[in-house]
Amino acid sequence: MESLAMIENWPVPTAATAVVRADGTLAGSHGPLGHRFPLASVTKPLTAYAALVAYEEGAVELDEPAGPEGSTVRHLLAHTSGLAYDEHRAASAPGARRTYSNAGFEALADHIAKATDIPFEEYLRQAVLDPLGMTSTTLRGSAAKDGVSTVADLVRFAAEVQTPRLLDPRTVLEAMTVVHPGLDGLLPGYGRQRPNDWGLGFEIRDGKSPHWTGSTSSPRTFGHFGQSGTFLWIDPDAGAACVALTDRPFGPWAIEAWPPFTDAVLAELR
Repeated sequence: MESLAMIENWPVPTAATAVVRADGTLAGSHGPLGHRFPLASVTKPLTAYAALVAYEEGAVELDEPAGPEGSTVRHLLAHTSGLAYDEHRAASAPGARRTYSNAGFEALADHIAKATDIPFEEYLRQAVLDPLGMTSTTLRGSAAKDGVSTVADLVRFAAEVQTPRLLDPRTVLEAMTVVHPGLDGLLPGYGRQRPNDWGLGFEIRDGKSPHWTGSTSSPRTFGHFGQSGTFLWIDPDAGAACVALTDRPFGPWAIEAWPPFTDAVLAELR
């Protein structure tokens, strides 16, 4: 895919990218696919997928209490638990608004670790990383932001989400469906979004503007970006997913570079 070479013009020291189709075939790649990058918040979809495996295994229920009083596993996954951004304190009542929260994903990981009697880093490895052959991916620290991985590994994950083997496809469909519709909230780096739609661990594009995906991305596009200059989006209408990892923190350069890159990728896929 010629569009992937656009990363050569990004003002970053190192970048790698790949596109994987829904059938698991690689549509194209560019850059060092085996280079390990800090994921920042692209860690969250991995954590969410492990949480959904725990749900299907019967270790947890989506609507059981977890986090602050009145919150559930579902609230934590959908950033509606009320926990503050980076503090383990309640900033609002559960379900009242969309409060993007690293603390919420840390509480989620703690809840799963207690339910399974397995440290969450190990549970993630057993439930997701090992079955998918993601041998270069590790989590050391916060389940919200401290993952490290490669484009090659995240291609495996993106293929799984599009054609699930570890989860029932109905569970993945629920994960990419808006939870608590109509809630407003801040999208980090992009300001207040009305509404700020999320599924279970995945941000849903819908009609958000401005946004880190492309102007031609379908409203059903879902995924995540990270403050380390990373992103993963899955566009069901395009039948493909794109991973891009860099080693420059997110900032104005990414806001400028990412949308036209995504639009070029989607145009080439079509």
